[in-house]
Amino acid sequence: MAASSQVDDDGITGINVTPLVDITLVLLIIFMVTAKLIAGHGIPLDLPKAASAGATQTMFTVTLDDQGKLFTNGQPVENDRALRTRAAQALKQNPELRTVIQASALQSHGRVMHVVDQVREAGVTKLAFAADKSNPAGE
Repeated sequence: MAASSQVDDDGITGINVTPLVDITLVLLIIFMVTAKLIAGHGIPLDLPKAASAGATQTMFTVTLDDQGKLFTNGQPVENDRALRTRAAQALKQNPELRTVIQASALQSHGRVMHVVDQVREAGVTKLAFAADKSNPAGE
């Protein structure tokens, strides 16, 4: 007797996509978590919010002029220690204090970041950077 063998020449008729969907969802979750961690290393900025009613916000301004002189609320600051002291006092008076850093375009990034570090060491967490509106036409 001869054994008969049957060969299925139709090939693969369907693909199971469940493992593909599982892997895609796992990768999506990994990217979401790592994106949150990467974004957390930046400087937290306090972006302006528009509200029709509410209390007036108290601002603490730190200005760094063209010559590198430092001012807080228009008053000159002698050194980093005085800057930290003034920022801490302002924060003590108002825990919801918002700080605006105004730096000249002529100042280096390192100098501005040093000022930001000094203010943050005093406990200030709500920071914003002031800028003039630029001309979009480049004139």
